[in-house]
Amino acid sequence: MSSSKGSEEGVRLRAGDAELTVRPDRGCRVSSLTVGGTELLRQGERYGSFPMVPWCGRTDHGRFRDGAVQHQLPVNADPHAIHGTGRDTVWRTRRAPGENEAVFTYELGEPWPYRGLVTQVFALTESSLTLTLAVEADTDSFPAQAGWHPWFLRNIEGRDATIDFAPAWQEERGDDHLPTGRRIDPRPGPWDDCFGMPDGVDATLTWPGLLELRITSPAQWVVVYDEQPEAICVEPQSGPPNGLNTLPRLVTPIDPLETSTTWSWRRL
Repeated sequence: MSSSKGSEEGVRLRAGDAELTVRPDRGCRVSSLTVGGTELLRQGERYGSFPMVPWCGRTDHGRFRDGAVQHQLPVNADPHAIHGTGRDTVWRTRRAPGENEAVFTYELGEPWPYRGLVTQVFALTESSLTLTLAVEADTDSFPAQAGWHPWFLRNIEGRDATIDFAPAWQEERGDDHLPTGRRIDPRPGPWDDCFGMPDGVDATLTWPGLLELRITSPAQWVVVYDEQPEAICVEPQSGPPNGLNTLPRLVTPIDPLETSTTWSWRRL
């Protein structure tokens, strides 16, 4: 059995002993994901798990070029623009009561220079959560990216998580925190780095003796951030940081950008 309900504290979905809370008023972020009453996400307004859209990670000094036109985005991670506008936007809730699926949208606009629509879908089962993002253009085409920034708790019930993944390469990171354009052999952590996984993102977090969480996505890039003691971030995304400039994916009125990620868990 599964159910969903909305409240002033967010939209809640439940499947078996898994419960999810989404806050459309706070950038359509997952504010809580519990399995058997155990919270998996770091708590707080900045945390949980938020969508990165219409760009992921840092954009160089907030500037990107579309053809002959250069655009300037607000700088919010000196000196760059980081993580898109979706996480700072109030989304509109579109969902079917009584189901374990929720759908949310927001309209692209200032400070993003193009019109369009972003849709995020959540589908919860007893053992998995699938998130889907779609970016649609209105009339003008534009480059865009989409992905997620989950803050998974490093320590749960006294157990520190380990991460297992096998990227094909690591994007060399410059002193400005942007990829240099060189692909290097993956290096040991701690990381605030982007990795290439051309067969799709596949990473596993394990809290020994407690829980295993597998993060998969057809996306070919993942940022891993584990420099803070409280959390480990595993961020599937449709392109690398600064990708609006280095690897633009054009969204057109007939060709939207769509991506997804699935988190699957099992008890140990």
